[in-house]
Amino acid sequence: MELTDISRRFIVHWGEMGSNWGVNRSVAQIHALLFVHGQPLHAEELADTLALARSNVSNSLKELLNWRLIRVAHVLGDRRDYYETSGDVWELFRTIVRERKEREFDPTVRLLRELAADPALSREPPAMQDRLNSTLEFMQTLGSWSDEMLRLTPATLEKILRLGAQVQRFVRPGDPADTGGEAAAPSVFPVTPPIPPMG
Repeated sequence: MELTDISRRFIVHWGEMGSNWGVNRSVAQIHALLFVHGQPLHAEELADTLALARSNVSNSLKELLNWRLIRVAHVLGDRRDYYETSGDVWELFRTIVRERKEREFDPTVRLLRELAADPALSREPPAMQDRLNSTLEFMQTLGSWSDEMLRLTPATLEKILRLGAQVQRFVRPGDPADTGGEAAAPSVFPVTPPIPPMG
């Protein structure tokens, strides 16, 4: 497959972003190709188009399947496995957030709960106990909010995020950013949340 300049630049950049987020570059590039191409591709097409070793493609596809970012598809008359991804960026965003939460956020919350319940904590300095307990409370609150957001449909989630820009005007009265001042307070609701790389 011959990549257009737009597709090539997007795929290369997404691979670089994946590396910045600790994701293998090939994994991110394969997902980016499936996303921009919009049609199922088999492993040989992925390897040839991205100039990757077949073993690299195979391992990357397994990783993407584990992340639930791609699915196997089949073509009538062809015994090979094809791979495709969702074209809905909001659905991809929810999948990435859900998977990262399960792999990175939830284990930390579990550990903090164990530490908070450990009788040995009472022998630690009061300031340390306060920091640990406040961290646990913060992460549990954030986790509950994330779980609620992940239950929403992409359309509803998009509406809520867009609404955040309007809500800020009410929760930040007199903010220098709204009155032409130089300093701006941190946003209470992010207008555009940081989206991790797909892969």
